Amino acid sequence: MADDVLKKVLVKAGDKAGLAKRSPTEDFGWDKESAKAETAKLIGKLSDLQMRLAAEASRGLLVVLQAMDASGKDGTVRSLSAGLNPAGVTVTSFKVPAGRETQMDYLWRVHNSCPGKGEIGIFNRSHYEDVLVVRVKNFVPRSRWSKRYEHIRNFEKLLADEGTRIVKIHLQISKEEQGLRLQDRIDDPLERWKFRLGDLDDRKLWPQFQRAYEDAITETSTKAAPWYVVPADRKWVRNLVVARLLVATLEEMNPQLPPSEEGIEGLKVV
Repeated sequence: MADDVLKKVLVKAGDKAGLAKRSPTEDFGWDKESAKAETAKLIGKLSDLQMRLAAEASRGLLVVLQAMDASGKDGTVRSLSAGLNPAGVTVTSFKVPAGRETQMDYLWRVHNSCPGKGEIGIFNRSHYEDVLVVRVKNFVPRSRWSKRYEHIRNFEKLLADEGTRIVKIHLQISKEEQGLRLQDRIDDPLERWKFRLGDLDDRKLWPQFQRAYEDAITETSTKAAPWYVVPADRKWVRNLVVARLLVATLEEMNPQLPPSEEGIEGLKVV
């Protein structure tokens, strides 16, 4: 990808995530109104690229969104959805495992939710919860979660080899901005449903979560499934970076329209 901003937010395979050196307030020198206008144009491009992906029907695109609470995962999905045909997009939000999910390995439900050929799948949280919250809250011992990095790398390599392009996005928010957004949820009756008391418990574990994210991104950013650390304190910056990333990814995939049926060209409908 030639985009210099995308190069800056990319975590290359073998490199450390370096979250402490990446600023969640970075704006890349952009102007807010110009950035919003560019985002709108890119969202329009997504519609054409998605149509081509669906028509080609030989590959899929998986977008993984992973972040701390109130980082803007839902807002990112809404921004992207404005330019996508809902018929070809599936958004999956992984909750606490329940029912049969608790009896299976942690990747079982994830594999079942991956996009098919011609489809775009968006994960709002993902299999990475099993090396993040599971680690931080000691739900399983280190001897188990530490093996999962290799599982995940192999799982994503399988998906890539079978035709699924993977883009993983960490929306990086500052603790200060998260505090403001959580307070907004508490204060606004229309937003309060998004807040749970457990959010404050997780906030107390901020350093532990940052270490877990640092390790997870470092261990699993690969050529087949790279991580991008997107500054998320400014929503308009977040939306433009993500739009640029998805348009660049689909343009690189270059989906092709299939040839029309023999005898259609020049046909007149009467």
